[in-house]
Amino acid sequence: LAALWGASFLFIRVAADDFGPAALAWLRVAIAAAVLLPLLVWRGGAAAVRQHWRAIALVGLLGSALPFVAYGYAALALPAGLLSIFNATVPMWGALIAWVWLGERLGAPRALGLGLGFAGVLALGWDQAAPGAAGSDLATTAAVLACLLATAFEGYTATYPRRGLAGVPPLAVAAGSQLAAALWLAPLALPTWPQTPPPAAAWAAVLALGVLCTGAGYLLFFRLIAQAGAAQAMSVTYLIPVFGVFWGWALLGEPVTAAMAAAGAVILLGIALVVRGPSR
Repeated sequence: LAALWGASFLFIRVAADDFGPAALAWLRVAIAAAVLLPLLVWRGGAAAVRQHWRAIALVGLLGSALPFVAYGYAALALPAGLLSIFNATVPMWGALIAWVWLGERLGAPRALGLGLGFAGVLALGWDQAAPGAAGSDLATTAAVLACLLATAFEGYTATYPRRGLAGVPPLAVAAGSQLAAALWLAPLALPTWPQTPPPAAAWAAVLALGVLCTGAGYLLFFRLIAQAGAAQAMSVTYLIPVFGVFWGWALLGEPVTAAMAAAGAVILLGIALVVRGPSR
């Protein structure tokens, strides 16, 4: 699962220039919906989508539509490995939002983890976007902010089901949210559709992104939850940036700098404290 989700940033990086952020995000969720909806119908879960369509539509907007557009925009300026490192902050945003919104107690270890994680993010963002940094410009700064906005939205939607979708089958949330995201994005994607036909490599990246990283990734994730529990399944968070950086280095020739490695290690340490808590 980490290999699939880590590769998603590689595919976004490959296809973003040719499709643009909105069209790329729309194709991703539309393909994922085409993969997931037949399985949902076969398992008799369509009624749950109809019953909870408002909450599922909100998850589709904040958990898929807006973050995927933001990642596509960020990929125009940032390497795939760096996108995956920023993505690793989703559990920290989720813990912070749960503390503010749901009143969940943080405790000293989780508070320390939040502090460490966000310190790593700030260091990584400063290394990329600070005045005088190599390759730094307004587009890079905007790309870093887009990544943080995307992870904040995803952190919110990781917390929202505990209140707005309690008891709804996960497959119904996954399939319904991808369909909703496709509907949300259609008015934005169609007017910005690329005028020049994208090359075969970009189409292959889009298909892999929709079928493997999103459709099959969701199915594998829910299988892990069923077999190992949600807490263990979330351990995939530790491996996504490792695979994301590896794919970018191996297939796109992206450099792995000392600053990326150090900031990534600090972020992962913060995630460990947030996710695992005081028992670890």
